[in-house]
Amino acid sequence: MAPPPDPRQNHLLAALPLDEYQRLAPLLQPVELKLGDSLAESGETMCYGYFPTDSIVSLRCEMEDGNRTEVAVVGAEGVIGVSLFMGGDTTPIRAIVRNAGSTYRLKAALLKSEFDRAGPLQDLLLRYTQSLLAQISQISVCNRHHSLDQQLCRWLLLSLDRIPTDELIMTHELIANLIGVRRESITISAGRLQKAGLISCSRGRINFLDRPGLEEMCCECYEAITEEYQRLMSYRRPPRDKGYRWRDCSTRDISQHGMIEPGYSTRA
Repeated sequence: MAPPPDPRQNHLLAALPLDEYQRLAPLLQPVELKLGDSLAESGETMCYGYFPTDSIVSLRCEMEDGNRTEVAVVGAEGVIGVSLFMGGDTTPIRAIVRNAGSTYRLKAALLKSEFDRAGPLQDLLLRYTQSLLAQISQISVCNRHHSLDQQLCRWLLLSLDRIPTDELIMTHELIANLIGVRRESITISAGRLQKAGLISCSRGRINFLDRPGLEEMCCECYEAITEEYQRLMSYRRPPRDKGYRWRDCSTRDISQHGMIEPGYSTRA
């Protein structure tokens, strides 16, 4: 059996000062996630907070009639369990794994106590929470005002940023459920992107061929989401070039030159 990935593949853990990370690391438990696993259910208190490394988790709102829409996506840049340290305990949003992979979990009581220490982890979690709220707001605007082709480009780019390869394992039906449209509409929209040479589709798989082209076709929402995350996390990167993706940076880059430097506090 392969060893679990380095916890510092999660960008929040990688950004901790070394002494803080070394104190927290023994408390983290590696977990393998399968497609469809539930990490949080609407109205239920979570037992753990989760720090994904190479998995992707979909945050979804579901209606009484069974209709659902993805309101945000979380990968190695974030954490699942904001309600635990923000004081609400429960949330109306479900957290469902949509790309299998690894995560590290921390018991809810430990996550709360670590947050209450008012140290570097609290600072990172608060900044990440603001970026998550920005993502939720931007996606809601995108779903209301932009074309399906633009929405699909934004959805694909956010997914591409969070997977280790240029191939996404995902059916048109699942994408349609997450965006909140008919499967046939996604098939038609994906066909247009494929005809333009931006992606290629086979059964249950999407290969990314032209990322800069996807960004050109996308609305402003993808850039707004990523730029806000990078602003809040003080993430250093080269001037924005088409085709750049933050997952291309190594864990070492993040820990040495990344979001928040060791010993640095953003509080006055």
